[in-house]
Amino acid sequence: MEWNKNGLLPLDWFKQMRSHSPVVQSEGNGIWNVFKYEDVKYVFTNYEIFSSQGSPSSEDPLESSILRQDPPKHRQLRKLVSQAFTPRVIESLAPKIQSIADSLLDEAERKGRMDAVADLASPLPITVIAEMLGVSIEHRETFKAWSDALVGDHPDAYYACQREMSAYFADIAEDRRRHPQDDLITKLVQARIENEHLTEMEIIGFCILLLVAGNETTTNLISSAMLAIDSLPEVRSQLLEDPGLIPGAIEETFRYFSPVQLMFRHVKQDTDLRGQKLKQGQFVHIWMASANHDEEVFAQPERFDIHRNPNPHLGLGSGIHYCLGSQLARLESKIAIETLLRRFPDFRRDRSAELVRQESTMMFALKELPIILKS
Repeated sequence: MEWNKNGLLPLDWFKQMRSHSPVVQSEGNGIWNVFKYEDVKYVFTNYEIFSSQGSPSSEDPLESSILRQDPPKHRQLRKLVSQAFTPRVIESLAPKIQSIADSLLDEAERKGRMDAVADLASPLPITVIAEMLGVSIEHRETFKAWSDALVGDHPDAYYACQREMSAYFADIAEDRRRHPQDDLITKLVQARIENEHLTEMEIIGFCILLLVAGNETTTNLISSAMLAIDSLPEVRSQLLEDPGLIPGAIEETFRYFSPVQLMFRHVKQDTDLRGQKLKQGQFVHIWMASANHDEEVFAQPERFDIHRNPNPHLGLGSGIHYCLGSQLARLESKIAIETLLRRFPDFRRDRSAELVRQESTMMFALKELPIILKS
């Protein structure tokens, strides 16, 4: 398949590392890398040894977010927003998501083509999470630029957007203290844990994480699913014949492409992992993208199989850090792909444009995906 041939996904490297160096320390920075499914899941779920805990003194608000917390604080923070992501709440968003998808594709139809990333896969989830948070979708392009910078490989851009986002959300949080609304930011401002309000840094960190996690993963999931459908005629024909297969195709996209390629932890206490001695204070990269292609768990992992069952992928994490917005990502992607196939069953990728990944080790993200909607 084309995404293997042009190096978009380093599947051969993952296979080599699983076979010969499943737990290995990088030269230079000393970071441990974990590649096999069993080990990745172990690190994910064993927070007493492999910690997510950020630095409380850091000026990076994400260090205070739920992403960088261990229990009990993680449990307390997650509980604050979990009611916004219950199955009932998420399902109630379906008409809104459908309306957004239709509107975006109406605009694309007028042009006869679109960049699937900029014109569908990105604006759909950004619009949904922006409305949940209570921020203006007028800044949609800015939100996308911030999201890309936060998951990218350029530290200067990362810290610049952190400063911009911190100022932006601090102003909104102050406004919600004075003028409460029915949105997530108001709930965060008013929330109490053990009779104490969240700190300014915790509120900002929550907002940044929800905005980025609420769109980046889903954007990449939708665009990757479109790439697979375009590249595999048998998949397209099966989905057109039976749209009920789309949820399975989305799960296989989570596995095969792994929108989030890796996460990191630090070692809280000396431990052994597959014969290697990991020391307290060292950092660990857990390669979910490699785990999702582990031959010991997935038969023919190099094959994109929408009928794969079971499909215990780690594309949404595992354990206490399993993605809070997993059902929202699934619903948005399902509606986007259903609507696209119903309206433009013969859509095809413009192969005059080269497929290029965003400069992000953490995410699998296409810079653009030019699509011709009709012949």
